[in-house]
Amino acid sequence: MKKIFLMCILTTFSLFAQKNTTDKKVKQSNLETITIAGGCYWCVEAIYENLDGVKSVVSGYAGGKMPNPTYEEVSTGKTGHAEVVQITYDKNVTNLDEIFNVFFTVHDPTTLNRQGADVGTQYRSAIFYKNEEQKKAAQSIINALKKGKIYDSPIVTTLEPLTQFYKAENYQQNYYANNKSQPYCKLVIQPKIEKFEKLFKDRLKNKK
Repeated sequence: MKKIFLMCILTTFSLFAQKNTTDKKVKQSNLETITIAGGCYWCVEAIYENLDGVKSVVSGYAGGKMPNPTYEEVSTGKTGHAEVVQITYDKNVTNLDEIFNVFFTVHDPTTLNRQGADVGTQYRSAIFYKNEEQKKAAQSIINALKKGKIYDSPIVTTLEPLTQFYKAENYQQNYYANNKSQPYCKLVIQPKIEKFEKLFKDRLKNKK
């Protein structure tokens, strides 16, 4: 019942979902970016790659003070950085509310510094906003989820200003697409994708 209620609340933040989308050239002015962290970036990247309106998803690091961090350094949990994805999307096809809709549906925002077996501050739930519009949109949906008492535990998703985004190593990009046979991809990422595809079947790329 709570899952149904969650979808009802989140749907109110996705008014663009049913917008008619004809094949047009995407003007640069229509593109926007948002940076989010919801556990292992391989999982988050693989999900958003399939959302209609998303033009690109880049895995990287944000939130810490160490410049140009490597995966090995971030993995220690001592850099302050989180594994993030920076999403570039077409505002004529999707919007922040839908992106946050997906975000709060496919990961657990109540587990502090962890998602499943992935533990550490680098796996924290966070939204890195670059302006007040993004911050307000994020806070609005969090307030709605809290008011609806969707989760049994408090939401621990942090809202952090984006000071710098560092692109992850090339071998980290498109990890799921390039490594589908790996155990982590089969056991952890694939179930998340299946959940996303089931709940957002009308918003999948090339499946309308």
